[in-house]
Amino acid sequence: MSIKGILTDIEGTTTSLSFVKDVLFPYADQQMEVFVVKHRQDPQVAKLIDDVRLETGNAVLSLAGAIAQLRQWIADDKKITPLKAIQGLMWEEGYRNGDFTGHVYEDAVRHLLHWHELGLKLYVYSSGSVYAQKLLFGYSDAGDLTPLFSGYFDTAVGHKREANSYQTIVEALDLSASEILFLSDIAEELDAAAQVGLKTCCLVRENQPTATLQHPCVKNFDELDVMSIT
Repeated sequence: MSIKGILTDIEGTTTSLSFVKDVLFPYADQQMEVFVVKHRQDPQVAKLIDDVRLETGNAVLSLAGAIAQLRQWIADDKKITPLKAIQGLMWEEGYRNGDFTGHVYEDAVRHLLHWHELGLKLYVYSSGSVYAQKLLFGYSDAGDLTPLFSGYFDTAVGHKREANSYQTIVEALDLSASEILFLSDIAEELDAAAQVGLKTCCLVRENQPTATLQHPCVKNFDELDVMSIT
């Protein structure tokens, strides 16, 4: 059965790890207090601060305490939904203000365009919020790439190292698991996807070890022949 859909990770796959770690995360950390205080009365931000309180189990956590917790989660690289949502709102301001553009590898841009032209359905699954995903591709170095994608998934469907998350994604798409190719640079994510029948391929862009890898691997999208995968 041939591949009809491609589900791709972002960090280390379409986008350099350094962009996220050296540009987006520091920006969110440095601007967190200013942003939250400025927008604390906005219903969306107010709800997310309440979600932080729920996540911590402290219903009376102060605004300053919530900001401190959000910054600590950034420092600890936590994949927590209210943090990701607030980061997405902050990054929107940054993109719109021209503070940065979304990094997408040149080979990834070319092949995403090519696969879309071939009629393959393209989807994104990242620990960053769907909102943040759309911003990165919408304000990318190569312009607005969002028309290429048919759907986006984040930790609302589950964590990326859990097989059930990929089963949820399969059920949301009009494709069987074996018709979907999942691209990532993380072995545990690929393992989880393979457990429910997805085809997998590891992107080894930054020289991570491959000796124990149980998946096909390529250094970039140019080495990936999607049409030969059965």
